[in-house]
Amino acid sequence: MVLQFAPADPKMPPLLREMHAMAVTRASVRGLSLAQASKIVDAALAEARQRKLRPMTIAVIDAGGDLIAFKREDHTGIRRYDIAYGKAFAALVMNRSSRAIGDIGRHNPLFIQAVIASTGSKAVPTPGGVLIKNAEGLIIGAVGSSGDEAHEDEAVAVIGVKAAGLAPDRKSTRLNSSHGY
Repeated sequence: MVLQFAPADPKMPPLLREMHAMAVTRASVRGLSLAQASKIVDAALAEARQRKLRPMTIAVIDAGGDLIAFKREDHTGIRRYDIAYGKAFAALVMNRSSRAIGDIGRHNPLFIQAVIASTGSKAVPTPGGVLIKNAEGLIIGAVGSSGDEAHEDEAVAVIGVKAAGLAPDRKSTRLNSSHGY
């Protein structure tokens, strides 16, 4: 099934204008473009280099949990993709940052174990997974970052989202903390 749109309206959100220009099936509409995801990854890595962090791995997934963009710097630890993806995936599954999920786990470890088991061990409940919201406040994906200390992983993820002109989830990350992100 192909979605039909009226002629492009300049007041239409950018994503809808982009979709208007091409035939789009319902299955292909996920809300986060490759260009946006690539900007998130590149900005997060640039921030990591500016902060002189250990080699990083960044993964951006859409609202359906599918990978859109991914980069792994040279000399990262092994399985960093799985960790970065798992942080982003956990954020989507629970509709909150992976930091907030870890906080839940401290008070209810059996629940978090159940979440991890129900996702086939894909969910990683430690800081570095950040929800991505559009201008309307809807969740359109998540970014996961791994490689340095957890608060640094989260910080570069947040900065990447902001660099793409999107909004990180403000309620469950340290956006207003002394870490300056």
